[in-house]
Amino acid sequence: MIDFTGVKLQNMATHFVGNKLRDEGIKISAGEVSIPEGDTKKYLLKYLLSSFNDNEKFNFTNPTELSLNAVYTLISRIFSDIDSFYENSIELSKHLYSSSTHPKVNGGEFTVCLFENILLDGIETNAIGLFKTEVKDVFLKFDSTKDNYIIRYDNGVNVGKLDKGCLIFEQQVENGFKVCIVDSNKSNDTQYWKDNFLNIKPLSDEYHFTKNFLSITKDFVTNQLSEEFEVSKADKIDMLNRSVEYFKTHDRFEKKSFEEAVFDNPEMIQSFRSYDEEYRESKNVEISDDFAISSHAVKKQSRVFKSVLKLDRNFDIYIHGNKDLIEKGTEKDGRKFYKIYYEEEK
Repeated sequence: MIDFTGVKLQNMATHFVGNKLRDEGIKISAGEVSIPEGDTKKYLLKYLLSSFNDNEKFNFTNPTELSLNAVYTLISRIFSDIDSFYENSIELSKHLYSSSTHPKVNGGEFTVCLFENILLDGIETNAIGLFKTEVKDVFLKFDSTKDNYIIRYDNGVNVGKLDKGCLIFEQQVENGFKVCIVDSNKSNDTQYWKDNFLNIKPLSDEYHFTKNFLSITKDFVTNQLSEEFEVSKADKIDMLNRSVEYFKTHDRFEKKSFEEAVFDNPEMIQSFRSYDEEYRESKNVEISDDFAISSHAVKKQSRVFKSVLKLDRNFDIYIHGNKDLIEKGTEKDGRKFYKIYYEEEK
């Protein structure tokens, strides 16, 4: 949990970073930005920080050596010597420019900030923020005159929508810091912010354990199960519902009890274990078989667990619980049907 109640913005520098493929270049500002006061500062902090709440956490990484991660090294220098803030903001801009080689990457303002007095999971810490503005909105201004209005337009930033952001907390320095990110563009072809520029990996914590295990279960039930067992779509939905219910009703995950609660079939459990091992190896993810469950991850992941049984274009059946109340069959003439039992019509 991140608490920005007492946050202080101490340093800020903004430079323009273009698309390197289009040779747009970078424009370095002459010095740090003067931090505004009053309502302007309030809206600025809202723009920079309001998208960060219960975000996933990451660490900087590098396949050879952590010190070879450019952002990690430059951020470490700033934390070690605040007087180097402006100088290293320029180096960060240069690194971002060298990472902006995809044709869909838009140029924009790149802002580096130093924050103090942030509470991360109850611990006070400092953080460095990296922010990229790529999309400008058009807004209308209604200016009052003596007896009427003059209407004009301008281009600006929507304070409620951060394009790209990253907060690096001064914690777990040896492991690559604790990092949270925001990226409004989730398409795979523009993942330069996360992969090319920052180069981060998921933090091994309960959030990622919960998220990854729910993903493994969903993929197994959705894609693998019917290749080995005869299961109806209603049965699959029931298993997905039970997997989410397990995470919602338990404080701690224990793999064996989870398997028994969701599958309740020795052969199916063995198949799931094999799939789990292959998934972890192919995706290169680390998951403990016993961990505290993250309610935030459950809430986020459960949104993609579909509980709708679609029948042609005529009916959608929402299955939320007891699968024994629904039966599947086939008429003598070949027509398929589902029989549903209920006690009360609402």
